Amino acid sequence: MVRLEKRPTPSRKWAYLTPPIAVIATMIAGGILFAFLGKDPVVAIRTIFWDPVFGEFAFYYRGQLLVKAGPLILIAIGLSLGFKAGIWNIGAEGQYIMGAIFGAAVGLAFYPMEARWLIFPLMIIAGALGGLLWAMIPGILKTRFNTNEILVSLLLVYVAEAILASMSLGLLRNPEGQGFPGSRNLRQYESAANNELIAGWGMHWGVVAAFIAVIFAYILLSRHIMGFNIRLTGESPRAARFAGVNPNRLILFCLGLSGALAGLAGMFEVAGPAGQISIDFNVGYGFTAIIVAFLGRLHPIGILLAGLLMALTYIGGEAAQASLGLPAAAIQAFQGMLLFFLLAFDVLTNFKVRFGREAAA
Repeated sequence: MVRLEKRPTPSRKWAYLTPPIAVIATMIAGGILFAFLGKDPVVAIRTIFWDPVFGEFAFYYRGQLLVKAGPLILIAIGLSLGFKAGIWNIGAEGQYIMGAIFGAAVGLAFYPMEARWLIFPLMIIAGALGGLLWAMIPGILKTRFNTNEILVSLLLVYVAEAILASMSLGLLRNPEGQGFPGSRNLRQYESAANNELIAGWGMHWGVVAAFIAVIFAYILLSRHIMGFNIRLTGESPRAARFAGVNPNRLILFCLGLSGALAGLAGMFEVAGPAGQISIDFNVGYGFTAIIVAFLGRLHPIGILLAGLLMALTYIGGEAAQASLGLPAAAIQAFQGMLLFFLLAFDVLTNFKVRFGREAAA
């Protein structure tokens, strides 16, 4: 007989052990999945986790590691602040899309004017504003009408995708694109391009913003009264109310900040690696960032490491598809397993497992 016994306080030891155990369990389960697909599981796992960093073509993949990790870390930092306070923004993908649309629209509005000192900063502001405004919709509905922010933010993702398609085919479509959907390539417009700061390193302004966000979040949570209010609300909402925390203000702050960071990630992506607004611009960074946030234990430093790990699965997954012929769905399932095992083993943080007579007693 097996029984779960509630711990008096969450186990700090299991809180730190859960992420590496979840990664190991994901490797084992993923290896079994790859074996069922007729692939050598050891080779598949090595291709995903080892080759991009230490393999023959690591000189190329290492730069891509930062390119993929940047938006994941930036979005996950914003989500983690809300999650810590019990505010569940599941629609970062929509805020990411709207940030890209706002940022690209500002850049294209100035085309072909050459004034990088003006255009690129305005794009950054517009990207953050686009994500913030989109996040304010569930925020205002939550504070005014007590709607469920999970459902509203998630459903707004599909609205944002419809707007993205409309912009690709309409207002932002390249007039010189022979009728094909998609905007001008912003990487070819120097004043709006988010190019690498150091060639071959993958470091662009979006990655810099992600590192700044990590530092900002760490200081906010450990040194600022707002960070204390966020942690207090998540751990004990009743105590937070007695301490005078304004719940509506906290909801708007957390949703607004997470939306702004997601919008920034979208703007830096459309001006850099993606290069243009297109129907298939969004690749799921907003949803994957949820895994990153929880894998990093909602801690800024943990999110930094988790973002790099998740970026590694993206890059390694692409390498496995190219060299081993693994289907893209298998790689997505592999990434999903990481969250599944993380949540499964996370039970041990709050519960003890009792076996046999001890459980019966």
